[in-house]
Amino acid sequence: MIEYERHDLSGVPDYRAAELEARLSDYCLLIPVINEGARILTELGRAQRAGVDKLCDIVICDGGSTDGSMNPETLALYGVNTLLTKTGPGKQGAQLRMGIYFALDRGYKGILTIDGNNKDSIEDVPRFIEKLQAGYDLVQGSRFRSGGHAINTPPIRYAAVRLIHAPLVSLAAHQWFTDTTNAYRAYSREYLTHPEVRPLRDVFQGYELLAYLSIRATQLGMRACEVPVTRAYPATGKTPTKITGFKGNSDLLKVLLAAMAGKYNP
Repeated sequence: MIEYERHDLSGVPDYRAAELEARLSDYCLLIPVINEGARILTELGRAQRAGVDKLCDIVICDGGSTDGSMNPETLALYGVNTLLTKTGPGKQGAQLRMGIYFALDRGYKGILTIDGNNKDSIEDVPRFIEKLQAGYDLVQGSRFRSGGHAINTPPIRYAAVRLIHAPLVSLAAHQWFTDTTNAYRAYSREYLTHPEVRPLRDVFQGYELLAYLSIRATQLGMRACEVPVTRAYPATGKTPTKITGFKGNSDLLKVLLAAMAGKYNP
């Protein structure tokens, strides 16, 4: 295991890295987490059983978990390649910037992302890699495409995505998308290093980066598509999500409108 710290990188939060293995693949899967507990370990177990760790390097982008789930020795047993721990400011967007910087610096051809709360079909990773290999620059996972499954989706969330978020993103992107709040997606190296994209900027602190990257690819004439996935919410108990209440959803809409207006364009 190789451990080190990175500081004072423009557009990248300070972080610690624990490389449990060297780079083994042309693709990596970034999983942003914070205090996901058993959910992330269950998800990693599913990935290992499906052979995902043999198709791409799994990189955990931890926001500073305190629940004991980010033990490097345990993660290594689950096939994790690298653990990145953010020590600088920011939320999900900062975690993703940390991961994107690491992945680009390591030379990966493509980068996949998925939530770490065990809601998504991590077994579908091969579909994303196939599209990247076919020359697509943005591959969006969709539970609403033929072959996808939306299980126990909260009614308010379903309506917000289908009736508001997806139509607005599609309007700005000039291409129809169906599941635009879904963080299960993939990006080509060409997209993330395009001079008119520049994802490594401090303006992307929370959900801004996901909204921006949903729109920017096709605006620049790059290729985008969707692949079917499954997103399953628990039938009972608390819904595992970071977006809750009126404020959470209104903030998400404000971010989307800013992205549509080009406020995040370099």
